[in-house]
Amino acid sequence: MTEHNSLLLRTLASRGYIHQTTDAAALDALATKQVVPGYIGFDPTAPSLHVGSLVQIMLLRRLQQSGHKPIVLMGGGTGKIGDPSFKDEARKLLGEDGIKANVASIRRIFERFLTFGDGPSDAVMVDNAEWLDALEYIPFLRDVGQHFSVNRMLSFDSVKLRLDREQSLSFLEFNYMILQAYDFLELSRRAGCRLQMGGSDQWGNIVNGIELSRRMDGTEVYGITTPLITTADGGKMGKTMSGAVWLHEDQLPHFDYWQFWRNTDDRDVGRFLRLFTDLPLDEIARLEALPGAEINEAKKVLANEATAMCRGTAAAAEAAETARRTFEEGSAGGVLPTFAVAGEIGVIDALIGIGFCASRGEARRLIQGGGARVAGEKVTSEAMTITVGDTPVAIAAGKKHHGLLIRG
Repeated sequence: MTEHNSLLLRTLASRGYIHQTTDAAALDALATKQVVPGYIGFDPTAPSLHVGSLVQIMLLRRLQQSGHKPIVLMGGGTGKIGDPSFKDEARKLLGEDGIKANVASIRRIFERFLTFGDGPSDAVMVDNAEWLDALEYIPFLRDVGQHFSVNRMLSFDSVKLRLDREQSLSFLEFNYMILQAYDFLELSRRAGCRLQMGGSDQWGNIVNGIELSRRMDGTEVYGITTPLITTADGGKMGKTMSGAVWLHEDQLPHFDYWQFWRNTDDRDVGRFLRLFTDLPLDEIARLEALPGAEINEAKKVLANEATAMCRGTAAAAEAAETARRTFEEGSAGGVLPTFAVAGEIGVIDALIGIGFCASRGEARRLIQGGGARVAGEKVTSEAMTITVGDTPVAIAAGKKHHGLLIRG
C-alpha cells in the first residue's frame, strides 16, 4: 500500500475506499496544506437514497472527519436528464415539483452523517439547477462544448455498454457527461472545490471535469473513485430479493434495516465494518478474526453501529433488543406478534393466522402486490409452504407489520 502523508488519503486507503485516483501524490500534498473542498453528486430520483449510495455518503463523512469540506451536490438540473452511466435504458424524467420534494427529503439523510454549517470544514448542500437552468445553449456549446471530443466520449465504458448492446442512447443522455464536467468547473469557481469523488462507474465523467477545469481555468483539480461494492456471493450491495434497502425509515422500518446488516455474509463483516462504521481499525481487526459462530457477535456490532449512524442510537437499540428477544429467546417478548405452527403451513394461512390479513383474498392480493415477505425475502408464489423449526421464521406484510412464526 502506498504511504500517504495526509490524514485524508491514509483514512480512505486503510478503510478500503480507493479504487482509482488522479495524481494521488499532488492531492496528498494539497490535503496536508489546506482544507480541500470535495464533492459527490446525487440525482434526486426518489425521496430516499438506499444502501447502494452509502459508500459515497460515508466518503463525504470521511472527508469531513479528516478536516476537509464536504459538498453535497444535488442534481436538480442533471436529474431532469438522468445519468446514463451503465444503465440499460433511459430513466423516467422527473418534473420540477417532484425533484424539489426529493431534494428536501434526501437532505434529512445527509444531516445524520455530516455536520452542516458555515465553518471551514462544515458541509454544504448545493443544487446544480442553480447554474444549469440558466445556461444558454449557443454560448455553452461555444465556450464549453469545444473542449470535448466525441470520439473520446464514445470510448468510455459507460457509453460503450449501451452502444454495444445496441440500446438507444439519446442525445439528451449523451449530454449528461458534459453537464457533470461543467458542475466540477462551476464548483471549482464558486466554492474552491478541488476534488470530485464517486463510484467506479463515474471515472470517465470525473476525468472530463478535471480536464475541463484545466483547459478553461488552468485549475488543478482531482478525482477519486471507489470500488464497486459487491457482496461475497457476487451480489450488488443493497439489492435484495425483497427490494432496495432504503435509508429513510418511512420507506424501510428500523428493524428491517438493522436485520439487513445482521444478515451480512461472514466474509464481508470486516470490510463492511471498515466502510460503514466509525469503529477503530484495531477493534475491527479483532471482530473480524472472531472464530466460528462468534462472528455473529461482529455482525451484531455492525448492525448496531450502522443503524445508529443512519437511524439514531434509540432505533438501533430498539431493533437490537427486538432481535434478541425474538430470535434468541424464541418469543416476541411483547414486541412482535407470533403464530404457533406445527411443522409446516401455507403462506396464505400464515398471513391470516398471525392477523395480517382478514381473508384468503386479502392475502392473495398482498402477495400479488409484492407486499408479503418470509425470512426477509419477497413471497412470489401463493402456493409457498413455510417450514418452522426450532428457530422462529420472520413474516411481514408491507413495511409496518412484522411477526414471527414459532413452533407450537
